[in-house]
Amino acid sequence: MNNIKKILVINGPNLNLLGRREPKIYGNITLDEIENNLRGLQNKLAVGIDCIQSNKEGELIEIVQEASEKYSGIIINAGGYSHTSIALMDALKFFGRPIIEVHMSNIYARENFRHVSFISQVANGIICGFGEKGYEMAINCIIKLIDLD
Repeated sequence: MNNIKKILVINGPNLNLLGRREPKIYGNITLDEIENNLRGLQNKLAVGIDCIQSNKEGELIEIVQEASEKYSGIIINAGGYSHTSIALMDALKFFGRPIIEVHMSNIYARENFRHVSFISQVANGIICGFGEKGYEMAINCIIKLIDLD
């Protein structure tokens, strides 16, 4: 790994529908806009930021498995897989570096099944309820965690 910290931002199922899906919950911003905003922080924060989205659980697991060789930290919004995927949780355990879980909505103010996240069990922290700003908060937090490693 070279000297620049590289952060992987992973978005799971249905997040490709942001801007059109439930705007009262998620707002009108698209995933492309969120990713562009994050990439705009790279020079200011002296980090590399790569973003990826998939609706496929197995693909997300493979991405996480391969990330340990390229990235200093992962920010993940696993969407519905947060509440269902033990396999994704296990892949994140293998990563062994800082992980921050992000949710745009406050999952604790929603349906009961959203209150339990398998991802939270392996993440260093969780940021929820701040909309798209949660991703920027996560970038700033994960840089501090990486620096502690």
